[in-house]
Amino acid sequence: MVQISLPDGSRREFPQPVSVAEVAQSIGAGLARAALAGRVRIGDGEPKLVDTSYRIERDAELAIVTAKEADGLDLIRHSTAHLLAYAVKELFPGAQVTIGPVIENGFYYDFSYSRPFTPEDLAAIEKKMGELVKKDIPVSREEWKRDDAVAFFHSIGEKYKAQIIASIPSNETISLYREGDFIDLCRGPHVPSTGKLKVFKLMKVAGAYWRGDSKNEMLQRIYGTAWATKEEQDAYLHMLEEAEKRDHRKLGRELDLFHFQEEAPGLIFWHPKGWTLWQQVEQYMRAVYRDNGYQEVKAPQILDRSLWEKTGHWENYRENMFTTESENRYYALKPMNCPGHVQIFNSALRSYRDLPLRYGEFGQCHRNEPSGALHGMMRVRGFTQDDGHIFCTEDQILDECVAFTSLLQRVYADFGFTEVLYKVATRPQKRIGSDEIWDKAENALMESLRRSGVEFEVAPGDGAFYGPKIEYTLKDAIGRHWQCGTIQVDFSMPNRLGAEFVDANDQRITPVMLHRAILGSFERFIGMLIENHAGAMPPWLAPAQAVVCSISEGTADYAADVAGQLRQSGMRVESDLRGEKITYKIREHSLQKVPYILVVGEKEKQAGAVAVRGRGGLDLGVMPLADFAARLTTEVATRRDNPPPPAITEVQGARKGS
Repeated sequence: MVQISLPDGSRREFPQPVSVAEVAQSIGAGLARAALAGRVRIGDGEPKLVDTSYRIERDAELAIVTAKEADGLDLIRHSTAHLLAYAVKELFPGAQVTIGPVIENGFYYDFSYSRPFTPEDLAAIEKKMGELVKKDIPVSREEWKRDDAVAFFHSIGEKYKAQIIASIPSNETISLYREGDFIDLCRGPHVPSTGKLKVFKLMKVAGAYWRGDSKNEMLQRIYGTAWATKEEQDAYLHMLEEAEKRDHRKLGRELDLFHFQEEAPGLIFWHPKGWTLWQQVEQYMRAVYRDNGYQEVKAPQILDRSLWEKTGHWENYRENMFTTESENRYYALKPMNCPGHVQIFNSALRSYRDLPLRYGEFGQCHRNEPSGALHGMMRVRGFTQDDGHIFCTEDQILDECVAFTSLLQRVYADFGFTEVLYKVATRPQKRIGSDEIWDKAENALMESLRRSGVEFEVAPGDGAFYGPKIEYTLKDAIGRHWQCGTIQVDFSMPNRLGAEFVDANDQRITPVMLHRAILGSFERFIGMLIENHAGAMPPWLAPAQAVVCSISEGTADYAADVAGQLRQSGMRVESDLRGEKITYKIREHSLQKVPYILVVGEKEKQAGAVAVRGRGGLDLGVMPLADFAARLTTEVATRRDNPPPPAITEVQGARKGS
């Protein structure tokens, strides 16, 4: 007799071993049709995801997995990757298959083939995948001895797959999955048949080196997306279209903000308008430092190798550091600001009365990122962090974390991000420090979020070796997630670099160091801002807050005077006195996403007024110049947008990848 416990607390008994599919069928035909896999837990073991064909031979807990949950969606995507490989082999028998994992919102599969795949090939492959789905071909698991599997894949000309299997220890059982004439290596599980894979689309082809090594053959990587429902996929594809329109690289060119060029890979050339935007962000953050007890500091760009050896960077991070040599001494451009801040702390004898001591720096860092990983402003080699470090006692950790989360929420809201996701990354298996210290640090981080009234996830084992951290992730206007802020508890670096303070008993004690950032990289955050607002920055951030356009030559002097008065009031205002038609001027500045266009003709000149057009074609009518100035001043002071940035429906089921 086998007893199965279900999530609702009910139990079912079976006279003999039973498959997941049979349990689902016993519950109901609808669930049996929806079942993609099972989550089985036997005794005190960990839950295990298994195929619906998996037979349960002893008492167990079982949850039926459907497309409505995250595991089910991953199963669909992984199985669709295999379906892609099946279709490629059907159409291009000479192609060799390699690997095909699940990624964020989809999957890919790498192939070796004699010629590049074309867009027409992708259309044919997608069509073939649809034909295989209609046949509803069963997907079955087989277990082979490793050497037999290696020999088999060699025999059918799949040298890459044979290499992968040969790298697995010889005593391990190899699981293969078969659907029709196609068989592939995989741990599984997979959907029970191809008919479960109804919603997918192939997206693009890209190059990828075998095993990620540039010395190896360049393979062809076919990307695809797959979803539980057509509505979810349509929403995702619409989000991609919207994201393409908002691409910061495209908008950076169109709005004349910045550019990149080959002579400086991963570095940004800021144009006047873009640097104006940068300055608004920096000045805002400088005020945040000033108003929240931070002392702004500046540490050197280049530090001696010996310091990086003490921190462990030279041993563990050297390949990502730009190094240089002078007078037989080795130096590195700093990849992060923390060691410099410890040196500033160490420059004087500190008392417990000085703590917490908060340092903040707009610290320029350089990291030697691989050229293939560079991506506009989102992944660069040179960047500036709003980096801060708080030196405190163990008893102060909780209060500092509570205050930081509150500050971070206010800052994000000012920039237009109202949804924040919170995650606490806890102790990894390899770590330093006592369990007592880890308990204190983790509890402080979690309690700080509870006091902030927010829900959070726990990511077991994802903390750094020296301490746990909170990760703050933003959701933008089109539903994408961006991990930005963090606060980390560090008991290690202060000790390694000799940081001490004198406690109330005149004992020298190592402080706790809280690493914290709100924006993270300025470059990346500004790229996010551009995309979140689709380039239409709110007035307080906009490079030009208004432009004054003259209708005729006779009103040019008045237009110039209006612009001058507004500039004297501290506003960023341009004037357009060209002899072009006013409709042309309005269209041009609308495309530049200027918050306000002020039109002045003879009537406005005589009345000392301006005709105001808000962004998005909003006609605000004619108003005295003083009234407009008051309106703009209020919007800047309250950081209010006019109108708010457009948003689209969030993609249901989209999740952040690893």
